[in-house]
Amino acid sequence: MGFKIAIAGATGNVGREMLNILAERAFPVSEVVALASQRSTGQEVSFGDRTLKVKALDHYDFRGADICLMSAGGAVSKEWSPRIGQQGCVVIDNSSAWRYDQDVPLIVPEVNPDAVLGFSKRNIIANPNCSTAQLVLALKPLHDRFDIQRVVVSTYQSVSGAGKDGMDELMQQTRSIFSANAPESKKFTKRIAFNVIPHIDVFMEDGYTKEEWKMMAETKKILDPKIKLTATCVRVPVFVGHSEAVNIECSRPISVAEATAVLRSAPGVQVIDKRENGGYITPYEAAGEDATYISRIREDITVENGLAFWCVSDNLRKGAALNAVQIAELMVQKGLLNARKAA
Repeated sequence: MGFKIAIAGATGNVGREMLNILAERAFPVSEVVALASQRSTGQEVSFGDRTLKVKALDHYDFRGADICLMSAGGAVSKEWSPRIGQQGCVVIDNSSAWRYDQDVPLIVPEVNPDAVLGFSKRNIIANPNCSTAQLVLALKPLHDRFDIQRVVVSTYQSVSGAGKDGMDELMQQTRSIFSANAPESKKFTKRIAFNVIPHIDVFMEDGYTKEEWKMMAETKKILDPKIKLTATCVRVPVFVGHSEAVNIECSRPISVAEATAVLRSAPGVQVIDKRENGGYITPYEAAGEDATYISRIREDITVENGLAFWCVSDNLRKGAALNAVQIAELMVQKGLLNARKAA
């Protein structure tokens, strides 16, 4: 059986990656429809060896579609996801618009697959923030075994997390600097080329940024509301791939050997950890890969039952497009789309 899939935001970085991953993983499709704003109508995008003409989201009838992979931004999702859901099409949304709605499941398939059953309340499923997705993949197996109480995480997030404009700005600023011209900042608050910016999203009253708050709130919703988490999110001059330095404190004794064994057997995780030059993963190596990579596993000597590690993932894949497609696969595996059709 094939399913009709619509991609909303098909001309963006994540939308194009969704199309690539659907083709790579041979998702059972009967038809794929590329959607975007009216100004993008008629543009062409690739799906496997086929070329799709982009249609306008505003005029599309979703009554015949099974799944809409939504990557058109929070404002568009707020307006359109409920409408699409009411037409019987399940929305898997990549924005932050629905992540904190108690009637919308927030899913990482390797971490909380059973939560997907709650989709029917709104016909909407939320994809977590890119930095959260890779973090909870690493935390889940460790939490199951050692009972994590507290997490301290510092992120090193690539400019692709800010969209195509962020990638273009890094490229343009780098060229300007090498040409001895003054770099211009439009997308970011300060120069990103050859610099790091400890600021992602807007500031909140308590001094945290919205990106940092997202990691706290989403980890609690996906994994365990009792976990305490503090985050510092930093934008770095890397095109693709988010990195995280993570410290955890557990209620049970944890050793490096035990933690490494647990992580090696965890779904979606690969451990590359040799204590030698180059024996770790950087975002350059992780780009284009599906796995979340763990390196630099070591004891955190500042607390009892503490562990520190380095976590790297392609933010456009596991942090966005791949996770959305995996949610769609999960729905197929659980027979939820068939059940919806029958109903």
